[in-house]
Amino acid sequence: MASDTRIPVVLCWHMHQPDYRNQRTGEFVFPWVYLHCLKDYVDMAAHLEAHPMARAVVNFAPILLEQIEDYLVQIERWRNGGATIGDPVLAALVSETLPEAGSPAFLELMDKCLRANADRIINRFAPYARLSDIAELYRSRPDVQRYVSTQFLADLLVWYHLGWMAETVRRSHPVIQSLQEKGQGYTQDDRQALLNVIADLMASIGPRYRQLGAEGRIELAMSPWAHPIIPLLLDLGSARESLPDVTLPAHAQYPGGEARAGWHLEEGRRVFRRFFHCDPVGCWASEGGVSQDTLTLLHEQGFRWSASGDSVINNSFDAAGTSGKKGDERDIHQAFVFGEASPTVFFRDDGLSDLIGFTYADWHARDAVADLVSHMETIAGNAHNGMPVIPVILDGENAWEYYPENGYHFLEELYRVLENHEQLRLTTFRDLVDSPVREPRNLPHLVAGSWIYGTFSTWIGDPDKNRAWDLLCAAKERYDQAVSEGTLTGEQARFAERQLGLCEGSDWFWWFGDYNPAAIVRDFEHLYRLHLITLYETIGCTAPAELFQPLSQGGGTPAKGGAMRPGHADGEGK
Repeated sequence: MASDTRIPVVLCWHMHQPDYRNQRTGEFVFPWVYLHCLKDYVDMAAHLEAHPMARAVVNFAPILLEQIEDYLVQIERWRNGGATIGDPVLAALVSETLPEAGSPAFLELMDKCLRANADRIINRFAPYARLSDIAELYRSRPDVQRYVSTQFLADLLVWYHLGWMAETVRRSHPVIQSLQEKGQGYTQDDRQALLNVIADLMASIGPRYRQLGAEGRIELAMSPWAHPIIPLLLDLGSARESLPDVTLPAHAQYPGGEARAGWHLEEGRRVFRRFFHCDPVGCWASEGGVSQDTLTLLHEQGFRWSASGDSVINNSFDAAGTSGKKGDERDIHQAFVFGEASPTVFFRDDGLSDLIGFTYADWHARDAVADLVSHMETIAGNAHNGMPVIPVILDGENAWEYYPENGYHFLEELYRVLENHEQLRLTTFRDLVDSPVREPRNLPHLVAGSWIYGTFSTWIGDPDKNRAWDLLCAAKERYDQAVSEGTLTGEQARFAERQLGLCEGSDWFWWFGDYNPAAIVRDFEHLYRLHLITLYETIGCTAPAELFQPLSQGGGTPAKGGAMRPGHADGEGK
Protein backbone atom coordinates (compact mmCIF):
# COMPACT_ATOMS: atom_id res chain seq x y z
CA MET A 1 0.00 0.00 0.00
CA ALA A 2 3.07 2.29 -0.06
CA SER A 3 2.01 3.70 -3.43
CA ASP A 4 -1.58 4.32 -2.35
CA THR A 5 -1.98 8.07 -1.97
CA ARG A 6 -5.47 7.93 -0.48
CA ILE A 7 -5.91 9.18 3.09
CA PRO A 8 -5.96 6.31 5.66
CA VAL A 9 -9.10 5.93 7.77
CA VAL A 10 -9.15 3.50 10.71
CA LEU A 11 -12.47 2.22 12.03
CA CYS A 12 -11.77 0.69 15.43
CA TRP A 13 -14.67 -1.19 17.06
CA HIS A 14 -14.25 -2.03 20.75
CA MET A 15 -16.14 -5.11 22.02
CA HIS A 16 -16.39 -5.14 25.78
CA GLN A 17 -18.59 -6.42 28.58
CA PRO A 18 -17.55 -6.81 32.25
CA ASP A 19 -17.87 -10.13 34.06
CA TYR A 20 -21.54 -10.58 34.95
CA ARG A 21 -21.08 -13.93 36.69
CA ASN A 22 -21.43 -14.89 40.32
CA GLN A 23 -18.15 -16.74 40.47
CA ARG A 24 -19.28 -18.95 43.34
CA THR A 25 -22.39 -20.28 41.60
CA GLY A 26 -21.44 -19.86 37.94
CA GLU A 27 -24.72 -17.98 37.34
CA PHE A 28 -24.82 -15.01 34.99
CA VAL A 29 -26.45 -12.25 37.04
CA PHE A 30 -27.22 -10.22 33.90
CA PRO A 31 -27.69 -11.40 30.27
CA TRP A 32 -25.84 -8.67 28.39
CA VAL A 33 -23.00 -10.86 27.09
CA TYR A 34 -25.16 -13.27 25.13
CA LEU A 35 -27.63 -10.60 24.04
CA HIS A 36 -24.88 -8.44 22.58
CA CYS A 37 -23.48 -11.55 20.93
CA LEU A 38 -26.80 -12.10 19.17
CA LYS A 39 -27.43 -8.50 18.21
CA ASP A 40 -24.06 -6.86 17.75
CA TYR A 41 -20.99 -9.10 17.54
CA VAL A 42 -22.72 -11.26 14.91
CA ASP A 43 -23.86 -8.26 12.86
CA MET A 44 -20.49 -6.52 13.02
CA ALA A 45 -18.77 -9.61 11.64
CA ALA A 46 -21.41 -10.06 8.93
CA HIS A 47 -21.04 -6.50 7.65
CA LEU A 48 -17.28 -6.95 7.31
CA GLU A 49 -17.73 -10.33 5.62
CA ALA A 50 -20.08 -8.71 3.10
CA HIS A 51 -17.48 -6.10 2.07
CA PRO A 52 -14.23 -7.80 1.01
CA MET A 53 -12.36 -4.53 0.48
CA ALA A 54 -13.26 -3.09 3.87
CA ARG A 55 -10.74 -3.04 6.71
CA ALA A 56 -11.20 -2.41 10.43
CA VAL A 57 -9.65 -2.94 13.84
CA VAL A 58 -11.73 -5.07 16.20
CA ASN A 59 -10.66 -4.89 19.82
CA PHE A 60 -11.90 -7.48 22.34
CA ALA A 61 -11.84 -7.41 26.12
CA PRO A 62 -10.59 -10.91 27.06
CA ILE A 63 -13.10 -11.26 29.89
CA LEU A 64 -15.84 -10.99 27.27
CA LEU A 65 -14.31 -13.83 25.26
CA GLU A 66 -14.20 -16.04 28.34
CA GLN A 67 -17.85 -15.40 29.11
CA ILE A 68 -18.89 -16.31 25.57
CA GLU A 69 -17.03 -19.58 26.01
CA ASP A 70 -18.72 -20.18 29.37
CA TYR A 71 -22.17 -19.75 27.84
CA LEU A 72 -21.37 -22.31 25.16
CA VAL A 73 -20.10 -24.80 27.73
CA GLN A 74 -23.20 -24.36 29.87
CA ILE A 75 -25.56 -24.74 26.90
CA GLU A 76 -23.81 -27.91 25.75
CA ARG A 77 -23.83 -29.34 29.27
CA TRP A 78 -27.58 -28.69 29.52
CA ARG A 79 -28.18 -30.30 26.13
CA ASN A 80 -26.51 -33.44 27.44
CA GLY A 81 -28.69 -33.67 30.52
CA GLY A 82 -26.53 -31.64 32.85
CA ALA A 83 -27.26 -28.64 35.03
CA THR A 84 -29.64 -25.85 34.08
CA ILE A 85 -28.10 -23.07 31.99
CA GLY A 86 -26.67 -20.53 34.40
CA ASP A 87 -28.45 -17.53 32.90
CA PRO A 88 -32.01 -17.32 34.26
CA VAL A 89 -33.44 -15.67 31.15
CA LEU A 90 -31.82 -18.05 28.69
CA ALA A 91 -32.72 -21.00 30.91
CA ALA A 92 -36.35 -19.85 31.03
CA LEU A 93 -36.48 -19.77 27.23
CA VAL A 94 -36.33 -23.58 27.15
CA SER A 95 -37.76 -24.40 30.57
CA GLU A 96 -40.71 -26.79 30.51
CA THR A 97 -42.24 -25.00 33.49
CA LEU A 98 -42.55 -21.24 33.82
CA PRO A 99 -43.57 -19.18 36.88
CA GLU A 100 -47.27 -18.86 37.54
CA ALA A 101 -49.02 -15.49 37.16
CA GLY A 102 -49.17 -13.56 40.40
CA SER A 103 -45.85 -14.88 41.68
CA PRO A 104 -42.80 -12.66 42.22
CA ALA A 105 -40.86 -14.88 39.81
CA PHE A 106 -43.42 -14.21 37.05
CA LEU A 107 -43.11 -10.45 37.49
CA GLU A 108 -39.31 -10.59 37.63
CA LEU A 109 -39.03 -12.63 34.43
CA MET A 110 -41.59 -10.45 32.66
CA ASP A 111 -39.67 -7.30 33.53
CA LYS A 112 -36.37 -8.80 32.38
CA CYS A 113 -37.89 -9.61 28.99
CA LEU A 114 -38.81 -5.97 28.49
CA ARG A 115 -35.30 -4.59 29.03
CA ALA A 116 -34.90 -3.47 25.44
CA ASN A 117 -35.08 -0.22 23.52
CA ALA A 118 -38.80 0.54 23.31
CA ASP A 119 -38.69 2.52 20.07
CA ARG A 120 -36.16 0.51 18.08
CA ILE A 121 -36.82 -3.02 19.34
CA ILE A 122 -40.12 -3.52 21.20
CA ASN A 123 -42.37 -1.24 19.16
CA ARG A 124 -40.82 -2.34 15.90
CA PHE A 125 -42.62 -5.68 16.15
CA ALA A 126 -46.42 -5.62 16.65
CA PRO A 127 -46.55 -8.91 18.62
CA TYR A 128 -43.77 -7.73 20.97
CA ALA A 129 -45.50 -4.36 21.43
CA ARG A 130 -48.77 -6.13 22.31
CA LEU A 131 -46.99 -8.24 24.90
CA SER A 132 -45.50 -5.06 26.35
CA ASP A 133 -49.00 -3.56 26.60
CA ILE A 134 -50.24 -6.68 28.39
CA ALA A 135 -47.31 -6.43 30.78
CA GLU A 136 -48.28 -2.86 31.62
CA LEU A 137 -51.84 -3.99 32.32
CA TYR A 138 -50.50 -6.82 34.46
CA ARG A 139 -48.52 -4.37 36.60
CA SER A 140 -51.38 -1.90 37.02
CA ARG A 141 -54.27 -4.33 37.54
CA PRO A 142 -53.51 -7.01 40.14
CA ASP A 143 -57.13 -8.15 39.88
CA VAL A 144 -56.58 -9.44 36.32
CA GLN A 145 -53.31 -11.24 36.98
CA ARG A 146 -55.07 -14.54 37.68
CA TYR A 147 -56.30 -14.63 34.08
CA VAL A 148 -52.81 -14.45 32.54
CA SER A 149 -51.40 -17.80 31.47
CA THR A 150 -47.81 -18.95 31.25
CA GLN A 151 -48.17 -18.83 27.45
CA PHE A 152 -47.80 -15.07 27.81
CA LEU A 153 -44.34 -15.59 29.33
CA ALA A 154 -43.39 -18.16 26.69
CA ASP A 155 -44.28 -15.74 23.90
CA LEU A 156 -42.56 -12.86 25.67
CA LEU A 157 -39.36 -14.89 26.08
CA VAL A 158 -39.34 -15.72 22.37
CA TRP A 159 -39.95 -12.12 21.30
CA TYR A 160 -37.29 -10.83 23.69
CA HIS A 161 -34.71 -12.93 21.90
CA LEU A 162 -36.13 -12.20 18.45
CA GLY A 163 -35.97 -8.50 19.26
CA TRP A 164 -32.29 -8.78 20.22
CA MET A 165 -31.49 -10.81 17.09
CA ALA A 166 -28.85 -9.58 14.62
CA GLU A 167 -30.42 -7.89 11.63
CA THR A 168 -28.27 -9.87 9.19
CA VAL A 169 -29.64 -13.07 10.75
CA ARG A 170 -33.21 -11.79 10.79
CA ARG A 171 -33.04 -11.19 7.05
CA SER A 172 -31.71 -14.63 6.13
CA HIS A 173 -32.25 -17.34 8.76
CA PRO A 174 -35.28 -19.56 8.07
CA VAL A 175 -35.89 -20.45 11.72
CA ILE A 176 -35.91 -16.81 12.80
CA GLN A 177 -38.14 -15.80 9.90
CA SER A 178 -40.56 -18.65 10.67
CA LEU A 179 -40.78 -17.71 14.34
CA GLN A 180 -41.42 -14.07 13.48
CA GLU A 181 -44.15 -14.98 11.02
CA LYS A 182 -45.82 -17.24 13.59
CA GLY A 183 -46.02 -14.30 16.00
CA GLN A 184 -47.53 -16.05 19.02
CA GLY A 185 -48.43 -19.37 20.64
CA TYR A 186 -44.85 -20.61 20.69
CA THR A 187 -44.34 -24.25 21.65
CA GLN A 188 -41.53 -25.94 23.51
CA ASP A 189 -40.13 -27.06 20.14
CA ASP A 190 -40.17 -23.45 18.91
CA ARG A 191 -38.26 -22.31 21.95
CA GLN A 192 -35.74 -25.13 21.61
CA ALA A 193 -35.21 -24.23 17.95
CA LEU A 194 -34.53 -20.63 18.95
CA LEU A 195 -31.97 -21.73 21.54
CA ASN A 196 -30.22 -23.79 18.87
CA VAL A 197 -29.90 -20.70 16.70
CA ILE A 198 -28.59 -18.70 19.66
CA ALA A 199 -25.98 -21.35 20.45
CA ASP A 200 -24.87 -21.59 16.81
CA LEU A 201 -24.50 -17.82 16.53
CA MET A 202 -22.49 -17.57 19.73
CA ALA A 203 -20.27 -20.46 18.65
CA SER A 204 -19.60 -18.69 15.34
CA ILE A 205 -18.20 -15.49 16.84
CA GLY A 206 -14.67 -16.63 17.61
CA PRO A 207 -14.14 -18.48 14.30
CA ARG A 208 -15.63 -15.68 12.20
CA TYR A 209 -13.43 -12.96 13.64
CA ARG A 210 -10.45 -15.32 13.61
CA GLN A 211 -11.02 -15.97 9.90
CA LEU A 212 -11.38 -12.27 9.13
CA GLY A 213 -8.11 -11.68 10.95
CA ALA A 214 -6.33 -14.52 9.17
CA GLU A 215 -7.43 -13.09 5.81
CA GLY A 216 -6.04 -9.66 6.72
CA ARG A 217 -9.47 -8.05 6.55
CA ILE A 218 -9.40 -6.97 10.17
CA GLU A 219 -6.75 -6.40 12.79
CA LEU A 220 -7.59 -8.09 16.07
CA ALA A 221 -6.49 -6.17 19.15
CA MET A 222 -7.10 -6.51 22.89
CA SER A 223 -7.69 -4.64 26.12
CA PRO A 224 -6.29 -5.73 29.50
CA TRP A 225 -7.99 -8.87 30.82
CA ALA A 226 -10.80 -7.51 33.04
CA HIS A 227 -10.73 -3.99 31.60
CA PRO A 228 -9.02 -2.05 34.44
CA ILE A 229 -7.89 1.57 34.09
CA ILE A 230 -4.17 0.85 33.84
CA PRO A 231 -2.88 4.38 34.67
CA LEU A 232 -4.86 4.39 37.94
CA LEU A 233 -3.55 0.97 38.93
CA LEU A 234 -0.05 2.28 38.33
CA ASP A 235 -0.61 5.59 40.11
CA LEU A 236 -3.89 6.97 41.47
CA GLY A 237 -2.22 10.36 41.44
CA SER A 238 -2.02 10.27 37.63
CA ALA A 239 -5.61 11.57 37.70
CA ARG A 240 -4.15 14.94 38.72
CA GLU A 241 -2.22 15.35 35.47
CA SER A 242 -5.42 16.39 33.69
CA LEU A 243 -7.47 17.39 36.77
CA PRO A 244 -5.08 19.01 39.29
CA ASP A 245 -7.82 19.66 41.85
CA VAL A 246 -9.45 16.22 41.74
CA THR A 247 -10.22 14.67 45.14
CA LEU A 248 -8.51 11.29 45.41
CA PRO A 249 -9.43 8.29 47.60
CA ALA A 250 -8.07 8.03 51.14
CA HIS A 251 -5.59 5.40 49.95
CA ALA A 252 -2.75 7.28 48.26
CA GLN A 253 -1.90 4.37 45.95
CA TYR A 254 -3.35 1.08 44.82
CA PRO A 255 -1.17 -1.55 46.54
CA GLY A 256 1.07 -3.42 44.12
CA GLY A 257 -0.59 -1.76 41.16
CA GLU A 258 2.29 -2.16 38.73
CA ALA A 259 2.32 -5.93 39.15
CA ARG A 260 -1.46 -6.06 38.79
CA ALA A 261 -1.40 -3.98 35.60
CA GLY A 262 1.19 -6.32 34.13
CA TRP A 263 -0.89 -9.34 35.17
CA HIS A 264 -3.98 -8.03 33.34
CA LEU A 265 -1.95 -7.62 30.16
CA GLU A 266 -0.32 -11.04 30.46
CA GLU A 267 -3.61 -12.79 31.28
CA GLY A 268 -5.36 -10.92 28.50
CA ARG A 269 -2.73 -11.97 25.98
CA ARG A 270 -3.05 -15.62 27.09
CA VAL A 271 -6.83 -15.57 26.54
CA PHE A 272 -6.49 -13.66 23.25
CA ARG A 273 -3.99 -16.18 21.90
CA ARG A 274 -6.22 -19.10 22.85
CA PHE A 275 -9.19 -17.62 21.00
CA PHE A 276 -7.54 -16.13 17.93
CA HIS A 277 -4.35 -18.21 17.54
CA CYS A 278 -2.16 -15.14 17.20
CA ASP A 279 -0.59 -12.41 19.30
CA PRO A 280 -2.07 -8.90 19.34
CA VAL A 281 0.05 -6.07 17.98
CA GLY A 282 -2.04 -3.34 19.58
CA CYS A 283 -3.79 -2.67 22.86
CA TRP A 284 -6.74 -0.32 23.34
CA ALA A 285 -5.92 0.26 27.00
CA SER A 286 -9.27 0.14 28.80
CA GLU A 287 -11.31 3.30 28.06
CA GLY A 288 -8.33 4.69 26.17
CA GLY A 289 -6.75 5.20 29.58
CA VAL A 290 -3.09 6.06 28.97
CA SER A 291 -0.15 7.67 30.74
CA GLN A 292 3.59 7.82 30.22
CA ASP A 293 4.06 4.86 32.58
CA THR A 294 1.31 2.95 30.77
CA LEU A 295 3.15 3.33 27.47
CA THR A 296 6.32 2.01 29.10
CA LEU A 297 4.43 -1.02 30.39
CA LEU A 298 2.83 -1.66 27.00
CA HIS A 299 6.29 -1.57 25.41
CA GLU A 300 7.61 -4.06 27.97
CA GLN A 301 4.66 -6.32 27.17
CA GLY A 302 5.41 -6.23 23.44
CA PHE A 303 2.59 -3.99 22.19
CA ARG A 304 3.44 -1.72 19.28
CA TRP A 305 0.48 0.66 19.29
CA SER A 306 -2.19 2.08 21.57
CA ALA A 307 -4.86 4.76 21.23
CA SER A 308 -6.91 7.26 23.21
CA GLY A 309 -9.17 10.30 22.77
CA ASP A 310 -8.20 13.60 21.18
CA SER A 311 -8.54 15.51 24.46
CA VAL A 312 -5.51 13.57 25.71
CA ILE A 313 -3.31 14.73 22.84
CA ASN A 314 -4.58 18.29 23.22
CA ASN A 315 -3.64 18.19 26.92
CA SER A 316 -0.24 16.88 25.88
CA PHE A 317 0.11 19.70 23.36
CA ASP A 318 -0.61 22.16 26.18
CA ALA A 319 2.03 20.54 28.38
CA ALA A 320 4.55 20.74 25.54
CA GLY A 321 3.80 24.44 25.02
CA THR A 322 2.47 23.94 21.51
CA SER A 323 0.79 27.22 20.63
CA GLY A 324 -1.41 26.15 17.76
CA LYS A 325 -0.65 29.28 15.77
CA LYS A 326 0.34 27.22 12.76
CA GLY A 327 -2.25 24.94 11.23
CA ASP A 328 -0.31 21.73 11.78
CA GLU A 329 1.14 22.32 15.26
CA ARG A 330 -1.89 20.82 17.02
CA ASP A 331 -2.88 18.36 14.32
CA ILE A 332 -4.39 15.29 15.98
CA HIS A 333 -4.59 13.35 12.71
CA GLN A 334 -1.20 11.68 12.83
CA ALA A 335 0.73 9.06 14.78
CA PHE A 336 2.65 10.05 17.92
CA VAL A 337 5.40 8.78 20.18
CA PHE A 338 6.17 10.22 23.59
CA GLY A 339 9.66 10.63 24.99
CA GLU A 340 11.53 7.33 25.14
CA ALA A 341 8.35 5.22 25.14
CA SER A 342 8.23 3.29 21.89
CA PRO A 343 4.57 2.34 21.24
CA THR A 344 2.96 4.43 18.52
CA VAL A 345 -0.15 6.20 19.79
CA PHE A 346 -3.15 7.24 17.70
CA PHE A 347 -5.91 9.57 18.84
CA ARG A 348 -9.62 9.18 18.27
CA ASP A 349 -11.28 11.96 16.32
CA ASP A 350 -13.90 12.56 18.99
CA GLY A 351 -16.06 14.70 16.74
CA LEU A 352 -16.40 12.03 14.06
CA SER A 353 -16.73 9.16 16.52
CA ASP A 354 -19.40 10.93 18.56
CA LEU A 355 -21.42 11.71 15.45
CA ILE A 356 -21.87 7.95 15.07
CA GLY A 357 -22.58 7.45 18.76
CA PHE A 358 -24.94 10.36 19.39
CA THR A 359 -26.19 12.01 16.20
CA TYR A 360 -26.62 9.77 13.17
CA ALA A 361 -29.10 7.30 14.70
CA ASP A 362 -31.98 9.57 13.68
CA TRP A 363 -30.66 10.37 10.21
CA HIS A 364 -31.26 8.56 6.94
CA ALA A 365 -28.28 6.23 6.46
CA ARG A 366 -27.15 7.77 3.18
CA ASP A 367 -27.30 11.29 4.61
CA ALA A 368 -25.40 10.21 7.72
CA VAL A 369 -22.62 8.50 5.80
CA ALA A 370 -22.39 11.36 3.31
CA ASP A 371 -22.00 13.81 6.19
CA LEU A 372 -19.38 11.67 7.93
CA VAL A 373 -17.38 11.16 4.75
CA SER A 374 -17.64 14.87 3.94
CA HIS A 375 -15.97 15.65 7.29
CA MET A 376 -13.23 13.12 6.46
CA GLU A 377 -12.69 14.68 3.03
CA THR A 378 -12.39 18.11 4.68
CA ILE A 379 -9.73 16.77 7.05
CA ALA A 380 -7.87 15.30 4.09
CA GLY A 381 -8.11 18.56 2.15
CA ASN A 382 -6.87 20.65 5.09
CA ALA A 383 -3.74 18.60 5.74
CA HIS A 384 -0.72 20.91 6.01
CA ASN A 385 2.26 18.67 6.64
CA GLY A 386 2.11 15.18 5.21
CA MET A 387 -0.66 12.62 4.93
CA PRO A 388 -3.18 12.62 7.82
CA VAL A 389 -4.58 9.57 9.62
CA ILE A 390 -8.28 9.62 10.57
CA PRO A 391 -9.13 7.32 13.50
CA VAL A 392 -12.79 6.65 14.35
CA ILE A 393 -13.04 4.63 17.56
CA LEU A 394 -16.15 3.60 19.50
CA ASP A 395 -17.97 0.69 21.08
CA GLY A 396 -18.98 -2.00 18.64
CA GLU A 397 -22.19 -2.74 20.51
CA ASN A 398 -23.88 0.12 22.36
CA ALA A 399 -24.74 2.58 19.59
CA TRP A 400 -26.72 0.28 17.32
CA GLU A 401 -29.80 -0.24 19.49
CA TYR A 402 -30.59 3.44 18.88
CA TYR A 403 -30.44 3.03 15.10
CA PRO A 404 -33.20 1.62 12.90
CA GLU A 405 -32.72 -2.11 12.36
CA ASN A 406 -29.61 -2.27 14.54
CA GLY A 407 -27.64 0.10 12.33
CA TYR A 408 -27.92 -2.26 9.36
CA HIS A 409 -28.40 0.46 6.73
CA PHE A 410 -25.81 2.81 8.23
CA LEU A 411 -23.09 0.16 8.46
CA GLU A 412 -23.81 -1.23 5.00
CA GLU A 413 -23.61 2.26 3.52
CA LEU A 414 -20.50 3.15 5.51
CA TYR A 415 -18.54 0.15 4.27
CA ARG A 416 -19.92 0.46 0.73
CA VAL A 417 -18.80 4.07 0.40
CA LEU A 418 -15.42 3.74 2.10
CA GLU A 419 -14.20 0.46 0.64
CA ASN A 420 -13.82 2.01 -2.83
CA HIS A 421 -13.50 5.72 -2.09
CA GLU A 422 -11.25 7.69 -4.44
CA GLN A 423 -9.72 9.83 -1.73
CA LEU A 424 -9.99 7.70 1.45
CA ARG A 425 -8.88 4.15 2.23
CA LEU A 426 -9.80 1.88 5.12
CA THR A 427 -6.80 0.42 6.92
CA THR A 428 -5.64 -0.74 10.36
CA PHE A 429 -3.34 0.60 13.04
CA ARG A 430 -1.01 -2.37 12.56
CA ASP A 431 -0.58 -1.52 8.88
CA LEU A 432 0.12 2.12 9.74
CA VAL A 433 2.79 1.04 12.22
CA ASP A 434 4.33 -1.38 9.70
CA SER A 435 4.16 1.14 6.84
CA PRO A 436 3.86 4.67 8.24
CA VAL A 437 2.41 7.31 5.96
CA ARG A 438 4.61 9.85 7.78
CA GLU A 439 7.05 9.70 10.67
CA PRO A 440 5.32 9.70 14.08
CA ARG A 441 5.50 13.03 15.81
CA ASN A 442 7.47 12.99 19.06
CA LEU A 443 6.25 14.89 22.11
CA PRO A 444 8.18 14.85 25.39
CA HIS A 445 5.37 13.63 27.65
CA LEU A 446 1.88 12.13 27.44
CA VAL A 447 -0.52 13.77 29.88
CA ALA A 448 -2.46 10.96 31.56
CA GLY A 449 -6.13 10.69 30.67
CA SER A 450 -8.86 8.71 28.93
CA TRP A 451 -10.97 9.09 25.81
CA ILE A 452 -13.74 10.69 27.92
CA TYR A 453 -12.94 14.37 28.40
CA GLY A 454 -9.21 13.56 28.49
CA THR A 455 -9.52 12.89 32.24
CA PHE A 456 -10.26 10.03 34.63
CA SER A 457 -13.27 11.78 36.18
CA THR A 458 -15.58 8.97 35.03
CA TRP A 459 -13.76 6.55 37.36
CA ILE A 460 -12.32 8.58 40.24
CA GLY A 461 -12.94 11.83 42.15
CA ASP A 462 -16.67 11.46 42.88
CA PRO A 463 -17.33 10.50 46.55
CA ASP A 464 -19.00 7.21 45.55
CA LYS A 465 -16.20 6.32 43.14
CA ASN A 466 -13.53 7.13 45.74
CA ARG A 467 -15.32 5.01 48.33
CA ALA A 468 -15.32 2.11 45.89
CA TRP A 469 -11.57 2.58 45.34
CA ASP A 470 -10.93 2.56 49.09
CA LEU A 471 -12.89 -0.67 49.45
CA LEU A 472 -10.86 -2.20 46.62
CA CYS A 473 -7.57 -1.04 48.14
CA ALA A 474 -8.53 -2.53 51.52
CA ALA A 475 -9.44 -5.83 49.87
CA LYS A 476 -6.13 -5.85 47.99
CA GLU A 477 -4.24 -5.36 51.26
CA ARG A 478 -6.00 -8.38 52.78
CA TYR A 479 -5.29 -10.36 49.60
CA ASP A 480 -1.59 -9.44 49.77
CA GLN A 481 -1.52 -10.51 53.42
CA ALA A 482 -3.03 -13.90 52.55
CA VAL A 483 -0.46 -14.37 49.78
CA SER A 484 2.45 -13.44 52.04
CA GLU A 485 1.24 -15.82 54.75
CA GLY A 486 1.06 -18.66 52.24
CA THR A 487 -2.58 -19.44 52.96
CA LEU A 488 -3.51 -19.49 49.27
CA THR A 489 -2.37 -22.51 47.33
CA GLY A 490 -3.07 -24.23 44.03
CA GLU A 491 -6.48 -23.68 42.50
CA GLN A 492 -7.58 -21.44 45.37
CA ALA A 493 -4.70 -19.07 44.65
CA ARG A 494 -5.53 -19.01 40.96
CA PHE A 495 -9.21 -18.35 41.67
CA ALA A 496 -8.37 -15.54 44.13
CA GLU A 497 -5.98 -13.90 41.66
CA ARG A 498 -8.63 -13.84 38.94
CA GLN A 499 -11.34 -12.72 41.38
CA LEU A 500 -9.17 -9.77 42.37
CA GLY A 501 -8.81 -8.98 38.66
CA LEU A 502 -12.61 -8.84 38.27
CA CYS A 503 -12.83 -6.35 41.15
CA GLU A 504 -10.25 -4.14 39.43
CA GLY A 505 -12.38 -3.70 36.28
CA SER A 506 -13.37 -0.21 35.16
CA ASP A 507 -17.11 -0.73 34.79
CA TRP A 508 -18.00 -0.61 38.47
CA PHE A 509 -16.45 2.84 38.88
CA TRP A 510 -18.04 4.06 35.64
CA TRP A 511 -21.55 3.59 37.03
CA PHE A 512 -21.06 5.00 40.53
CA GLY A 513 -22.37 8.56 40.88
CA ASP A 514 -25.67 10.44 41.12
CA TYR A 515 -25.63 11.39 37.41
CA ASN A 516 -26.19 7.77 36.31
CA PRO A 517 -29.60 6.02 36.08
CA ALA A 518 -30.68 4.55 39.41
CA ALA A 519 -31.68 1.13 38.06
CA ILE A 520 -28.35 0.57 36.29
CA VAL A 521 -26.35 1.89 39.23
CA ARG A 522 -28.20 -0.60 41.43
CA ASP A 523 -27.26 -3.48 39.14
CA PHE A 524 -23.58 -2.64 38.85
CA GLU A 525 -22.92 -1.63 42.44
CA HIS A 526 -24.57 -4.88 43.57
CA LEU A 527 -22.32 -6.90 41.29
CA TYR A 528 -19.22 -4.98 42.41
CA ARG A 529 -19.99 -5.72 46.05
CA LEU A 530 -20.65 -9.36 45.16
CA HIS A 531 -17.24 -9.64 43.49
CA LEU A 532 -15.51 -8.09 46.51
CA ILE A 533 -17.38 -10.33 48.97
CA THR A 534 -16.41 -13.37 46.90
CA LEU A 535 -12.77 -12.26 47.02
CA TYR A 536 -12.89 -12.01 50.82
CA GLU A 537 -14.51 -15.45 51.07
CA THR A 538 -11.87 -16.93 48.78
CA ILE A 539 -8.95 -15.68 50.86
CA GLY A 540 -10.66 -16.81 54.09
CA CYS A 541 -11.45 -13.38 55.49
CA THR A 542 -14.69 -11.85 56.72
CA ALA A 543 -15.95 -9.16 54.37
CA PRO A 544 -16.39 -5.73 56.00
CA ALA A 545 -19.96 -4.84 56.94
CA GLU A 546 -20.07 -1.90 54.53
CA LEU A 547 -19.94 -4.30 51.60
CA PHE A 548 -23.45 -5.39 52.52
CA GLN A 549 -24.86 -1.88 52.05
CA PRO A 550 -25.38 -0.02 48.74
CA LEU A 551 -22.43 2.13 47.69
CA SER A 552 -24.23 4.43 45.27
CA GLN A 553 -27.83 5.32 44.42
CA GLY A 554 -27.80 7.05 41.03
CA GLY A 555 -30.80 8.99 39.81
CA GLY A 556 -29.64 10.82 36.69
CA THR A 557 -30.85 10.61 33.09
CA PRO A 558 -27.74 10.76 30.86
CA ALA A 559 -27.94 10.49 27.08
CA LYS A 560 -28.22 6.93 25.69
CA GLY A 561 -28.78 5.61 29.21
CA GLY A 562 -25.21 6.37 30.26
CA ALA A 563 -23.68 3.38 28.47
CA MET A 564 -21.97 5.78 26.06
CA ARG A 565 -20.41 9.17 26.69
CA PRO A 566 -19.25 11.89 24.30
CA GLY A 567 -15.52 12.38 24.10
CA HIS A 568 -15.77 16.08 24.95
CA ALA A 569 -17.43 17.53 28.02
CA ASP A 570 -18.99 20.40 26.07
CA GLY A 571 -21.37 18.47 23.86
CA GLU A 572 -22.41 15.40 21.99
CA GLY A 573 -21.08 14.91 18.50
CA LYS A 574 -19.26 17.36 16.29
